[in-house]
Amino acid sequence: MKFLAFIAAAALSIAPALADTTSPTGLWKNIDDETGKPKALIRITESNGVLTGQIEKIFRDANEDQNPKCDKCEGARKDQPIVGMTILSGLKKDGEEYAGGEILDPNNGKVYKSKLRLADGGKKLNVRGYIGVPMLGRSQTWVRQD
Repeated sequence: MKFLAFIAAAALSIAPALADTTSPTGLWKNIDDETGKPKALIRITESNGVLTGQIEKIFRDANEDQNPKCDKCEGARKDQPIVGMTILSGLKKDGEEYAGGEILDPNNGKVYKSKLRLADGGKKLNVRGYIGVPMLGRSQTWVRQD
């Protein structure tokens, strides 16, 4: 019996360590925080400890343009296709979250400061975009697809 208790305790102590190593890299479906509907698939990759996210697919009604351009974006993104666009950049691991980056909202062309944190054992990603301080912003929950 003591051996089984030891095995159970060891397994429980390993579980948090595994959760800490879960990475936000992969394919995510973002859910609109206002409508609750899926908006896009975003692929998050990591290079030299920095996360980047690129739109792979958007979900639009059949009567809408299926390959819209970011007409409200500025600079190099102006009038570029939204599919293929990098919308997350510069995020670095900071404790249990990733921070110090930016996120673009292609609907309004605005760039916000951003941070994200894995949730639900790595199955969900809480993404926050904000101006100035994190309290002044909005959040979305993204769902892992792969």
